[in-house]
Amino acid sequence: MRVSLAVYPGTFDPFTPGHRDLVARARVMFDRIIVLLAVNADKQPTAGATARAMRVRDAMPAAWDNVEVDTWAGLTTAYCLRRSATVIVRGVRTAADLGYEYQLAAMNEQLGIQTIWLPTRPHLAAISSTAARAHRSAQSARRPHNAEY
Repeated sequence: MRVSLAVYPGTFDPFTPGHRDLVARARVMFDRIIVLLAVNADKQPTAGATARAMRVRDAMPAAWDNVEVDTWAGLTTAYCLRRSATVIVRGVRTAADLGYEYQLAAMNEQLGIQTIWLPTRPHLAAISSTAARAHRSAQSARRPHNAEY
């Protein structure tokens, strides 16, 4: 019997309710899914890959035993080929995302990996990692500091 393995890549900085929802939906479509934290030198995440991976693991129910979390600093397709994954799962929030995602999917296919897109549920579409980081930053800026005088 062939086991289906999919990879859901991203920086997940932070891991949002939309990301979690995509994992929940993808985990019932495939035998196994790997949430792959990309280590991208072009991005400046708020935490290192190990810390972000722990946060993602903590966000998953223990019952989701077919979900694995891993980190990778290379091309996602290279990771997929190394792990024998046949599909990359990507979330699409808006029509603007689709052009970029289409280009990625075309490159992935040339390298032998299929891409499927799952639309973000409407009530979660406005929550991007960028917006979540901005919100968190604004919240911490409003907190009073306990400075000694």
